[in-house]
Amino acid sequence: MILGVSEWLSGKLGWKTSHIRIAFVLSVLLFGVGIGLYIILWLVKLFSK
Repeated sequence: MILGVSEWLSGKLGWKTSHIRIAFVLSVLLFGVGIGLYIILWLVKLFSK
């Protein structure tokens, strides 16, 4: 992904970055919420510094 959310979230949760990216892709394909969730997490990451 482009904005670094997966790497940031993997550091917070202790998960592998690839697992988080797969979860985002699956959430887009299955539920349609991945893009919105990604943008919300990017905003959280942006303003939490």
